[in-house]
Amino acid sequence: MNDTSLSSEIAGPYAKALMSVAEDHNAIDQVGVEVADLLEALTNSDELTGFLANPLMAPDTKKGVLRQVAEGKVSDFLLSFLLLLVDRGRVAFLTPILQQYQTLLRELNNTVLADVTAAVDLSDDQQNAIRDRVKAMTGASSVELSVMVDPSLLGGLIIKVGSQVIDASLRGQLRRIGMQLATST
Repeated sequence: MNDTSLSSEIAGPYAKALMSVAEDHNAIDQVGVEVADLLEALTNSDELTGFLANPLMAPDTKKGVLRQVAEGKVSDFLLSFLLLLVDRGRVAFLTPILQQYQTLLRELNNTVLADVTAAVDLSDDQQNAIRDRVKAMTGASSVELSVMVDPSLLGGLIIKVGSQVIDASLRGQLRRIGMQLATST
C-alpha cells in the first residue's frame, strides 16, 4: 500500500468525524474557514509540518505547539479534535485530514475546486469570468479558485476541474502545433 492510499484511508474517517462534530455545533462553514487557515499555516511552515510529523517529539510538546498555533483562532471543539489526533498518533496526517474535510464541505455545498495556472496574475474580473465558465461547465452552484502563476506558460492559462483539463496556454498551443507538424511530415 502506498503512502497516498494509506493517507486517504486514515484521512477519510477523521474528516467525516470532524464534519459530524461541526454539524452538531452548527458550524460546518465556520470550521471550513478555520480548516483553510490551518492548512495555510501548515503549507507556509515546513518547520511546523515536520515537527508535527516527527515521531520523536513528545505528544505533550506537540499539543503545546498546537495550542499556541490554534487556541483562540479555532473553535474549542476543533482544537480538541487536533489534540485527539496527537493522542491517537495521527497528527502526521493532519494536512490530508483537513484537505479531506474541505472536499466533504465542497460536496455538501455543491462547490467545485478549479486549479488555475496562469502566465500572469489574474484580475478579479478575469477570475470571475473563469468562475462563470466553470459553473456553466460543471453545473456547480459555486466555484473555488486556486490560482498559481507560471510564466513558463508564455501566455493564457490552464484550468483543471477534477479530471477535466482545459489548456488554453500559449505553450500548450505551440506543443499541439508541433505535434501536428511532426505527424504531417
